[in-house]
Amino acid sequence: MRTPATGQQGEDVQPQKDEPVGSQPPTRARNACTIREAQDDDWPQIWPIVRDVVTEQQTFAYNPTMSEREAKQLWLLPAPARTVVAADPTRVLGTANMYANRPGPGNHIASGSLMVAKHARGAGVGRALVTDMITWARRERFAAIQFNAVVDTNTSAIHLYESLGFTTLGTAPGAFHHPVEGMVGLRIMWLDLSASTP
Repeated sequence: MRTPATGQQGEDVQPQKDEPVGSQPPTRARNACTIREAQDDDWPQIWPIVRDVVTEQQTFAYNPTMSEREAKQLWLLPAPARTVVAADPTRVLGTANMYANRPGPGNHIASGSLMVAKHARGAGVGRALVTDMITWARRERFAAIQFNAVVDTNTSAIHLYESLGFTTLGTAPGAFHHPVEGMVGLRIMWLDLSASTP
């Protein structure tokens, strides 16, 4: 039985109960980064990415004053959830976590969150992370992936998700307080995994 991660906001997903985290081989992204299971010693490179994204307050509804300890607990999820990094040979470029969207009757739908380092944005790291998430969710036999809170002004993410087959189910108007744009919408985005591979 899949169980959702706790204490999370935004999107999420998880691995099969009988399959240990770390059992999946790393995958190679087109921009020469490798997607692999996150290890505890990756945290010193993951934390600056999470801190930057959260304190920007433009794409995640996380508390911008969260401590490093709180962020680590929020991001490095225990099994059966899965946390990965996108890394080149010397550094972490991005990270994602994934798990069941809801417990019980909702645990057949996956979700996830991803963040990319400032210096690596626009280089295909986000696409590699989302593609890995889709592959994982199909392998784990989730019926769909649901992103619960995609900020309406995050057009690069929306275009990326749409290019991979996601659609917007609806938008909660004014549900996110953007530091520049004011009150903006939060989209629920959906990828039906019973459809053919995009």
